[in-house]
Amino acid sequence: MKTKLINNEPRTRLVIFEDGDEVLNQLSLFAAHNSIGFASLQGIGAFSSATIGYFDFSIKDYKKIEVNEQVEVLAITGNISMYENKPKVHAHVLLGKADGSTVGGHFLKGTVHPTLEVVLTEGNQRIERLFDDETNLPLIKLI
Repeated sequence: MKTKLINNEPRTRLVIFEDGDEVLNQLSLFAAHNSIGFASLQGIGAFSSATIGYFDFSIKDYKKIEVNEQVEVLAITGNISMYENKPKVHAHVLLGKADGSTVGGHFLKGTVHPTLEVVLTEGNQRIERLFDDETNLPLIKLI
């Protein structure tokens, strides 16, 4: 993963993930290392494999959808906030398959092949997530 600051106000970085990179782990580590308390993200690229989820409210958990083929990342969008004093990436992806069909959902895992280009725009405030008993999810709570 390589990064470049492309704007100072708002602080915006271009984050380039390279072949074989696992996106969520590296993005979380990057956010922690750079003291990012909130940021929005968007990007495009490709994965050799991915895991996405569909939140089933009846079981209060994600149903996993494994994507075990090369796919285009038509869109990844989301944010980074704080949960239990650590950066929490919350993102959704839309993936394009070779036959032209698409699959999308909550982004759980993705292995880059050959690249993923993400624009990360930082906010000026730290935004917190708190565990919500009703959904079993860490949700943003604006105070």
